[in-house]
Amino acid sequence: MTTVYFVRHAQPNCDNHDDATRELSEKGLKDRKLVSDFLMDKDIGLVFSSPYKRAVDTVSDFAERNNLPVITLDAFRERKVADGWLEDFQSFCQRQWENFHYKLFDGECLEEVQRRNILALEHILTKYKGQNIVVGSHGTALSTIINHYDKSFGYADFARIKDVMPWIVAFTFEGKECIQIRQFDLLSSQM
Repeated sequence: MTTVYFVRHAQPNCDNHDDATRELSEKGLKDRKLVSDFLMDKDIGLVFSSPYKRAVDTVSDFAERNNLPVITLDAFRERKVADGWLEDFQSFCQRQWENFHYKLFDGECLEEVQRRNILALEHILTKYKGQNIVVGSHGTALSTIINHYDKSFGYADFARIKDVMPWIVAFTFEGKECIQIRQFDLLSSQM
């Protein structure tokens, strides 16, 4: 069996509107220690991440404590909404969850985000079968992965986790078949 712990990043600095360079807030830097503590006894062999700074920084404390490199994979990046900052983000998100093909002119639809994330995940499952793996991720990207394996996960679930940072979702696989999904809100009790 292979277990992949997807780690949604800790709280970012929302004053930085650049998706790629948005760093963690002071609270996020503190809360990433919760991620390290949670993962410490999980016998992790590899740490991957979205290339976005907030995702890398969330898993880097754990990686450094365990002398593991953080391997960035562009396919695990967050959804591109648009070239600029979107003011009515909630309505946009709801519309995307209602129609996985909906996107703004210069953005990505959820189907595209899901496809590239699942392809990257399946590559890891094939190459590193039988290991315990961490992937630094994002709320939307991770939600589309859950939806791939559990079609009942939709907009209401996404809205519920909107402010849950950090958030860990553990997927257990036999080969490429997902046999279990467990969610952990590190700031409260297990979800």
